[in-house]
Amino acid sequence: MSRSPCSSDSTRTAAVVNEEIRDLWQRSGGCLSPEDEEQYQRLLVEWAAATHGSTRSAA
Repeated sequence: MSRSPCSSDSTRTAAVVNEEIRDLWQRSGGCLSPEDEEQYQRLLVEWAAATHGSTRSAA
């Protein structure tokens, strides 16, 4: 089964994207191949968009 980042007509939640990131790291054993690294970077962008760039800071 092939997973792809969200298309322009559907948006996945940050939790769903985060789960895919965790799965990628687990499958890779903590060492990403160049292809996995590309997928990881795409997922990070998708995750950031899903969180609308919000971050929590320790104030």
